[in-house]
Amino acid sequence: LTVRCSGRLRRSLNSVVRPTLMAHLARSVASLRIFGDDLQPEEISRLLGCAPTKAWPKGHVQISKSGREFVKKAGGWLLHASETEPENLDGQVSELLAKLTSNLGIWVELAQRFEIDLFCGWFMESSNEGVSVSIATMRALGERGIELSLDIYGPDEKRECV
Repeated sequence: LTVRCSGRLRRSLNSVVRPTLMAHLARSVASLRIFGDDLQPEEISRLLGCAPTKAWPKGHVQISKSGREFVKKAGGWLLHASETEPENLDGQVSELLAKLTSNLGIWVELAQRFEIDLFCGWFMESSNEGVSVSIATMRALGERGIELSLDIYGPDEKRECV
């Protein structure tokens, strides 16, 4: 198939088209999160072959910065990636997955039992910044049953980490 623009430019849609350069998001934070009522952090660590950055069982009592106590309604297991400036989600996913089992059978089992996501905080410095996620990253997340969750902060919002 050929596209004609103004009668002067012809380009086959089968030819390689280089993407236009766009301003990358200024900063990115990312965490693999696993939640569930019967989640036992030690079991997740054993199955994935890695200790978490933070974990707790259901019913864990946590004290907030203000000193208020609250009870966790579900168990949780979190592994944080290094913060990147500018954004580099592909690198963050590679960093996280390199620490964890590549056995997709274990991931299927976990995805059937628990909620799993990659939670990302994306921070903009200007009003027109973008991001691209590679096919390899999307495939790696999909094969493991990891949902992608995004919080996007505009340039006028406070710099807060997840």
